[in-house]
Amino acid sequence: MLLRLACLGVTNAFALLRLLPMSDRDKDAEILALRHQITVLERQLGGARVRFTPGDRAFLAALLHRLPLPALRRVRLLMRPDTVLRWHRDLARRRHAALSRPKRPGRPRTERSIRILVLRLASENPSWGYRRLHGELLVLGVKVAASTVWKILKDAGVDPAPGRSSSTRADFLRSQADALLACDFLETVTLSGTRMYVLA
Repeated sequence: MLLRLACLGVTNAFALLRLLPMSDRDKDAEILALRHQITVLERQLGGARVRFTPGDRAFLAALLHRLPLPALRRVRLLMRPDTVLRWHRDLARRRHAALSRPKRPGRPRTERSIRILVLRLASENPSWGYRRLHGELLVLGVKVAASTVWKILKDAGVDPAPGRSSSTRADFLRSQADALLACDFLETVTLSGTRMYVLA
């Protein structure tokens, strides 16, 4: 259709160049001849409708839509003026639909930072299932669907919670190392000589 529309545009551009050297009297004579030919064509067609290709519709709609409706009603056409305006609305709607269509089909990819956070929470808390992880993410202000959390775990090859909940003491210490290293007992002596133990 685009190729046909381009051919129509080039053909009519050359036709416009042909009209430039013509006088107004010659143009009026050609317009009258064309109007008479349309009358003859309508008489031969009887009640039958003229069929327009999509390229013809697009060209006529682009050419005539700028005319005000009263002027468009005075133009001798094979179709009603409202039909031309409807063609133009359809053309604009299709163009808008093509421009607003997403570049990639389907849902947008989950952000990398969210995927990393889900996998980190899953590795640090082996007993949490995807629903518990989803709830913790909501508490943190990260809004994702529970099915998205499940898909992130599945794509990363992380087993469901029952399969990864059994952890050794070394695994526990490794996952909680930051918190454990941050705790310590302090021994201090007050001015009165009392010995105190402080958990910091």
